[in-house]
Amino acid sequence: MTPVAPKYPISIAPMMDWTTRHYRFFMRQLTKKTLLYTEMITTGAILHGDSERLLSYSPEEHPISLQLGGDNPEDLAKCTKIAQDYGYDEININVGCPSDRVQRGSFGACLMARPELVADCVTAMKSAVDIPVTVKHRIGIDDLDRYEDMYNFVDIVSKSGADRFTVHARKAWLQGLSPKQNRTVPPLRYDDVYKLKQAFPELEIEINGGIATWEQCDEHLKQVDAAMLGRAAYENPYLFATADQHFFGSSDPVLSRHEAVEAMYPYMERWLERDLYLNHITRHMLNLFKGQPGGKFWRRHISENINKAGAGIEVVEAALAGVPEVRPELEPKLAISTD
Repeated sequence: MTPVAPKYPISIAPMMDWTTRHYRFFMRQLTKKTLLYTEMITTGAILHGDSERLLSYSPEEHPISLQLGGDNPEDLAKCTKIAQDYGYDEININVGCPSDRVQRGSFGACLMARPELVADCVTAMKSAVDIPVTVKHRIGIDDLDRYEDMYNFVDIVSKSGADRFTVHARKAWLQGLSPKQNRTVPPLRYDDVYKLKQAFPELEIEINGGIATWEQCDEHLKQVDAAMLGRAAYENPYLFATADQHFFGSSDPVLSRHEAVEAMYPYMERWLERDLYLNHITRHMLNLFKGQPGGKFWRRHISENINKAGAGIEVVEAALAGVPEVRPELEPKLAISTD
């Protein structure tokens, strides 16, 4: 049996309102190789909305995966083809989001109860393109939450040729918990994901949920093929300053936090020329100095001044001037706490 050789052992999860194109460009200053995801975009929005605005991104954002929300195989296939034409590296179907809006559209986590439909969707998507099509799902939903239920889901969907299964190691309650609560309240069941990999050694299995340090990733990678970080990647973005060295063997120098900010200036200038308010970019950078001397000043100065009329890069420069520069080799161990 051919062993799985994951191209991306580490990734940053798709997160609504967080993994925008500006966040992704910012993260590319820290890591060139980590797989990044868009926010979930519905098939209806692409087919009937402003697809150029929704799907455009900067070339520097590669490798990048588009996460689609939908349950109609034909529509998903059309959107997958459009995405390939835009140059996306992968396409992912959302089978994990439990929000009421997603449930009203009959997709997201509720699709775990319909594995045959998910298989049909993946089959249609793969027939339309020659780039990977992946699935992100939960370990279960509501009372359909036994390991055997997840096994059955993956067993059926895998026959469609899905290229990777990213498993959020928590079940989702479709009623009674908010999306935020569904990310923290149901207990993590990592062992079920490990067991899934043992049952399907030929499949690429990625684990997601509550991961916040490289040490934790290393432990998971002893059992599965890849690890996905979500909130940790947003709340402590500088964690990823060493991702390329740690997971991909890169010999490129690690940027300091100051260097990462300064690398963003040309990008900010370009968007200012397009009349974008800089807070669309800087809001994703506020956690860069979290826990560092001057970190509170950085966050406060930008938050209080970036929305003022005529605010430009000088706001960011002034905030940066109030933060002592520390070279990466002198940084304390990069980690944050999580639930």
